[in-house]
Amino acid sequence: MLIITNQVMSTENKIKMNLQCPMPKFDFDVITMGHGSGGLLTHKFLQSGVFDILKNDLLDQQHDGAIFELHGKTAFSTDSYVISPIFFPGGNIGDLAINGTVNDISMCGAEPKYLSLGFIIEEGFTMKEFWEVLVSIKNAADKANIKIVTGDTKVVEKGKGDKIFINTSGIGVIHPKANIHHNNIKEGDVVIVSGNIANHGIAIMSLRQGIEFETTIQSDSANLNHTVIKLIAQYGNDIKFLRDPTRGGIASVLNEVAELTQLSFYLEQNLIPVNESVEGACEMLGLDPMYVANEGLFLAVVKKEIANDFLASLRADENGINAAIIGEVTTTHPGKVIMKSRIGGKRVVNYLTGEQLPRIC
Repeated sequence: MLIITNQVMSTENKIKMNLQCPMPKFDFDVITMGHGSGGLLTHKFLQSGVFDILKNDLLDQQHDGAIFELHGKTAFSTDSYVISPIFFPGGNIGDLAINGTVNDISMCGAEPKYLSLGFIIEEGFTMKEFWEVLVSIKNAADKANIKIVTGDTKVVEKGKGDKIFINTSGIGVIHPKANIHHNNIKEGDVVIVSGNIANHGIAIMSLRQGIEFETTIQSDSANLNHTVIKLIAQYGNDIKFLRDPTRGGIASVLNEVAELTQLSFYLEQNLIPVNESVEGACEMLGLDPMYVANEGLFLAVVKKEIANDFLASLRADENGINAAIIGEVTTTHPGKVIMKSRIGGKRVVNYLTGEQLPRIC
């Protein structure tokens, strides 16, 4: 059931403080241009909570960079987060930024180790909102078991930003059993998605449009590194390819890989897991869930012989309860994604044209 309403959430209601991270007493209620000057106000801003909440042995050096050792083949990724609104059901821009980069490293078959964290803050952003973002960053980093070791803060004039933008870069060590590459994909391999698609994008869009449901649709934002490393340890190079389908959804990822490999993907629509409320919202908003952003699931292409065991292992994990086999790799239509509809017809699933949901992550 859909209910159109005006969703207004007060800052006080949105801020759910972690009991272990009570908000300190700040000398200021909002962030000003002076807090980005590099001078006394910047020093007070960082020392009055930022360094304390993100404390670790490398960040405590408060240097312009971090010095550490990595042993083995490494993966590196960077991303920027400009989501609007910055608070949404299931998370906020803070945990989204950590989870997003952790997941990008994980999709390389790596265990994430260290992150950098960059803030671009609009003048006038409240300290209450900033603290909630910071607490979410701390909690997400702890859950992913990753250290934030260096960072940067800039402040832009009122009207030249949108509250807060975040950049994160991460580095991790490739698991010795991992061999993740699109060139490994062969005809007969099986395509698996780790959960219900389109939750994140529809959670954001519903909030923007003032749409409520009997059950709140929440973003699927989550760190996937522990899940992925466990699967790689078990199945090794029988896992051919991994990718988290964020902007552009699962359709865009599969089109990208089909084009790179000149193989084709054959999907069955009735196998693709979609929450009923999400599907209803997509129909109402004129959106195809295949193209809607996700932030807490991944696509895997695996060897056919392990597909059922892989699926069972994934479903036993908290991040894979709704996982499903959705298709297979063929050579029938090189470079194309083909989907069999619920009524039996077949169609080409093309790349997303234009921007379906702006400012989604």
